[in-house]
Amino acid sequence: MPYDSDEGFLGLVVPRVRAALHEGRRVLAVTCSRKLQLLADALGRDAGRIDSRIAASWYAHPQRTLAAYHEYARDLPTLIVGEPCWQGRTEREIREWIRYESVLNAALGAAPAIVVCLYDVRTAPAAALDYRAVTHPFLAGVYGEAVSEAFVEPHDLILDGDRRPLPDPTGQVTSVGFTAHELKRFRQAVADYAKAAGMERNLVASLVLSVSEIAANCVEHGAGHGMIRMWVTGRELVCEIADPGGVLDDPLPGYIPPEPESPRGYGLWISRQLCDLVEMRDDAGTLRVRLHMGLGGPLGG
Repeated sequence: MPYDSDEGFLGLVVPRVRAALHEGRRVLAVTCSRKLQLLADALGRDAGRIDSRIAASWYAHPQRTLAAYHEYARDLPTLIVGEPCWQGRTEREIREWIRYESVLNAALGAAPAIVVCLYDVRTAPAAALDYRAVTHPFLAGVYGEAVSEAFVEPHDLILDGDRRPLPDPTGQVTSVGFTAHELKRFRQAVADYAKAAGMERNLVASLVLSVSEIAANCVEHGAGHGMIRMWVTGRELVCEIADPGGVLDDPLPGYIPPEPESPRGYGLWISRQLCDLVEMRDDAGTLRVRLHMGLGGPLGG
């Protein structure tokens, strides 16, 4: 739902929130603090009946946001009114938030939820506005809501660059091979490299867990062995795990939380939760999984 003024924001949101409360739905509103206050003032006594979150913290990481919405909306009838933070994002980050907008349809596909996605056309980037009709099954316009003819199912979404080969590493690269019997040594090598690169201690543990999950998948479900390459670019450490027997058969790998009783599907889910970015490519029969994580500290990502 696009809008271009405070009045437009309230005109879109207030009637839908009141209707949802009347229907007995739980309501979650996520936007900036100023607009949350506008909404609270407009709702009056009903403001105490909704949950509110500040967008800057709620929309800090697309995979964690997906998990948070999934946890919030999976059981009870819910209305979600959400507006991601677009300002200050890099081109790479905007791409991942556009992908998030699409995947949310699959993540909440079985939930009794209605999701209203707000776009302030005065501040949202052109790329996000261009993809609105592609990532949303319904669009709001002058004459109400209509089916989006341009909508693409999440598992079919292809963004610019998704099929390009991953760029070559920059700078000095450290490579370590691994098999099932060498995973402990492998994890230690990753930890030592990250510490030497200056990564904060709490992030080292997250990186080692993420890399270990992918390597374990290679051993258990792939070729039984693999290779990791590690390098630093700017204030980011990159780890690429190559599995010569891996296949990319999940159209949304690691984006949808696995069912609690499922014995598989946790590796990529955990890695996407912990890392800043996870990229995957099928390269002539070798599956490459590239994990990005900021080093942390004042200049970290």
